[in-house]
Amino acid sequence: MNFYPEERIGLFIDGSNLYAAARALGFDIDYKLLLKVFADQGRLVRAFYYTALVEDQEYSPIRPLVDWLDYNGYTMVTKPTKEFTDTAGRRKIKGNMDIELAVDVMEMVEHLDHVVIFSGDGDFRRLVEATQRHGARVTVVSTVRSKPPMVADELRRQADYFVELLDLKDAISRDSGPLEDDEFGPEYADDDDETGPDEEVAGAA
Repeated sequence: MNFYPEERIGLFIDGSNLYAAARALGFDIDYKLLLKVFADQGRLVRAFYYTALVEDQEYSPIRPLVDWLDYNGYTMVTKPTKEFTDTAGRRKIKGNMDIELAVDVMEMVEHLDHVVIFSGDGDFRRLVEATQRHGARVTVVSTVRSKPPMVADELRRQADYFVELLDLKDAISRDSGPLEDDEFGPEYADDDDETGPDEEVAGAA
């Protein structure tokens, strides 16, 4: 990866997008290992994780992960999902976090040298461009090895660097090393990603 030892690094993780990419590649992420990999690259200032939560459920499959991340070095940014009915009368759940991620990047960019965005969503191209104009370098982490590829071509072209998620598998997958009791990464599906607001949330229908 292309980092300098004294660079101030910020991670901005689109939770549902990263989960979908890892699932498409057939592995689960150990988030403690992920944090360590990037902390070893420079001066990790902050790691943001974005996800929408379905309210009024007796059990949310993502809640244990959200709570664990909150206690283990991540800054959690969450909001409740919104329920709506599509034109075919099907119940859908929407929980896009793009605005929250973009606002935080722009607020933090003056304190960072290198912004790392974990998402393949093409809507972030303009965010990457704006971040670069502020003098920070931008790395996008996603995958082109899934079918179809998870990263938008325009986002990959705009970024200073692109890191293939599959190339990180050995370093960040849950079976990369011995797991401690509090190291886990349960499967979940929370909010919609670049596919748009019509994507259903698992267990919500």
